[in-house]
Amino acid sequence: MASARTVKPHDARAVANLLLQRATVRGMKMSNLALQKLLYFAHGAYLIRTGRPLVSGYFEAWRYGPVHPLVYETFKDQGARAITKTATRTDWSTGQEVALDRVVDQDAADAIDQILTSLGRLPVGRLIDLSHAPKGPWAHVVNEARTRGGLGIRISDSVTIERFRFLKGTVSTESRLGDPVEDTPLT
Repeated sequence: MASARTVKPHDARAVANLLLQRATVRGMKMSNLALQKLLYFAHGAYLIRTGRPLVSGYFEAWRYGPVHPLVYETFKDQGARAITKTATRTDWSTGQEVALDRVVDQDAADAIDQILTSLGRLPVGRLIDLSHAPKGPWAHVVNEARTRGGLGIRISDSVTIERFRFLKGTVSTESRLGDPVEDTPLT
């Protein structure tokens, strides 16, 4: 567990880098679509474990499940291929791309390892199915948006904490949707 000091949410791209690095060590490769789902699941596991958000920013409900827009933009050029690059940030004073700070939070590493162990080798279509659990965060915000119009499609941390438990279920390798190539916003 993290020390009593306050741990700020991490840059989502840095967490994505850590997730990709730990997946590579395990011999796993993943597309942006799979990365989005695993990043969201790690964020939820971390929220439940620590009561704090893993990543800064927010997730949105897109057609194929939760997506962190900044991470999506960072890796969208990889398309449906396995991600082969590391996320960086722009140093606005020089205009140069620089490395992101490494995530050294043990709770973050534990959440990522937990997700990679339990879900990391599932086909992307199955990850989508899991993210669409009927009472889960994604389904909740999508249903709210449909019934209240104009509510927005952000998945708040409070909704994630409240509804993440509904994502648990029988994990099989079969997917209802198959394996889509890329995600798109619901709007």
